[in-house]
Amino acid sequence: MAFDYDKYLRVDKMPTLWCWGCGDGVILKAVIRAIDKMGWDMKDVCVVSGIGCSGRFSSYINCNTVHTTHGRAVAYATGIKLANPDKHVIVVTGDGDGLAIGGNHTIHGCRRNIDLNHILINNFIYGLTNSQTSPTTPQGMWTVTAQFGNIDPTFNAAKLAFGAGATFVSRESVLDPQKMEKVFVAGFKHKGYSFMETLSNCHINLGRKNKMGEAVQNLKWIEDITMPLKKYDALPDEEKHALLPTGILKQYENPEYCESYDKVIEAAQNNTTVKM
Repeated sequence: MAFDYDKYLRVDKMPTLWCWGCGDGVILKAVIRAIDKMGWDMKDVCVVSGIGCSGRFSSYINCNTVHTTHGRAVAYATGIKLANPDKHVIVVTGDGDGLAIGGNHTIHGCRRNIDLNHILINNFIYGLTNSQTSPTTPQGMWTVTAQFGNIDPTFNAAKLAFGAGATFVSRESVLDPQKMEKVFVAGFKHKGYSFMETLSNCHINLGRKNKMGEAVQNLKWIEDITMPLKKYDALPDEEKHALLPTGILKQYENPEYCESYDKVIEAAQNNTTVKM
């Protein structure tokens, strides 16, 4: 039987405003299917997004949604989760929204290990505002703010999240929606900060300006720079630097922030100090 996406969508907002061939729609479908597998009641789900192409997520999915200011999605989501620790909070940001203006909020969300599901859509460019350099734009690529080639070193988003303290870190791409869906389910099940980098194509504002004119060409480029973690680990170190491993990269248990905050409430009520 065909999957009923309409059950989870605001169908009156269809069709989406995303460009034809954009991977964001693939990610939206994978998120919906992962929520369905979790068996969550949509009344208990909150999707928080910021500004950029990824910001449209909160327009299309039919649950509690908050469309926030640029770079502040994790900050809003932190407040929502602390006030409603029994709800399922999904944060959707882009590479610019989540790593540039919002980078500070992202690293502190990871550091606190609050139980948020952060899906960072990395299309390597500021897509919505016409192709400015983002923190993940590869060196040498043309952007409107680096018209002779980008010289900035690039963030490895997954490594940044793990270094900041996220207890679940993954990376997948829109090339394999089924793997992406499985990773989302694993992240949703995890108790703690789940940072799920998701590689997507922006063939309009990255691809066609860097000799990858069509969505398929842009996706082939993503395929060329990614490799499953087991194969990546088997490579000699000198061959790893230009590749991004995919799959669940790190997962471990640590105290979750909402549960730790309950101890603060208890200590305040009893006029004692928190014991960790």
